[in-house]
Amino acid sequence: MFRKTFLPPVADLLAFEAAARHTSISRAADELHLTQSAVSRQIRQLEAQLGMALFHRVRQRVVLSDAGRVYAADVRAALQQLSGATQKVMATGGDGGLLNLAVLPTFGTRWLIPRMGDFAAQHPEVTVNFASRTEPFDFALQPFDAAIHFGAPHWAGAVCEYLMHEQVVPVCCPAYQRQLGIRKVADLGRAVLLQQTTRPTQWAEWVEGCARAGVKTGGLDSSQVLRGPRFEQFAMIAQAAVSGLGAALLPRFLMEAELASGTLVELFPQVVTSAGGSTASTASDAYHLVYPESRAEAPLVRAFRDWLLGQCR
Repeated sequence: MFRKTFLPPVADLLAFEAAARHTSISRAADELHLTQSAVSRQIRQLEAQLGMALFHRVRQRVVLSDAGRVYAADVRAALQQLSGATQKVMATGGDGGLLNLAVLPTFGTRWLIPRMGDFAAQHPEVTVNFASRTEPFDFALQPFDAAIHFGAPHWAGAVCEYLMHEQVVPVCCPAYQRQLGIRKVADLGRAVLLQQTTRPTQWAEWVEGCARAGVKTGGLDSSQVLRGPRFEQFAMIAQAAVSGLGAALLPRFLMEAELASGTLVELFPQVVTSAGGSTASTASDAYHLVYPESRAEAPLVRAFRDWLLGQCR
């Protein structure tokens, strides 16, 4: 239960936050469509309620006090949360038909979103929002109902539902292949190897897997295959490969369009698969749907889970 003593009027908080952000009463007044005297009065009211000064007045400027600096950050976060909650209830008409998803950028763009029309047809009452996240996070601190995760099925306080493994294939554009005469794995010693930031040892482990399978690697060593420009997302690496900047290891199911059109070609039959075998991932590395344990029985989460598992099958 909230104590009203500790809940200042929202108008006073808005005036304070705007003045803190602009370090100016006049600019805050312009933003809020109020007079300068009205904004000053609201800030004085807030300071009186708190029993402390939030600003130091320096000539024509206002400078946050130490307490004001800390309070401004907390007030801004609270106002953003309140605004988001209001937008959420307005967007759904109050019926709870909103699903907030955190997705891996390329997986979302290349695989998930093109299939969402089917989900929308089955659940027209549901609005799905997408945001990009590449690392695990605390669901208690982020406004998401579920997330798509690649890696081991470990996420604190959450349920991990297996979706699929992936096969990663070595690719480049046809012109780059012709230019360097890449025909066998050993020829990669002449190539620029495009690296993914989140999987820094992928090329090294792929070459090791080839060697274990009896494929001649031409003496490629681990330090050699760790060198090359790094990219944060698969989409960036794919575009770099299409542009002739080097050779890349990319999930086949995310590169279907490029492989079909011929803008990228598979260099060799050897693949990296997160299911095991000649692999650059552990057997547990896979795509997972993740949702907080507290949301496991939520109807929207269950509906999306069932639909997504059906798509993966």
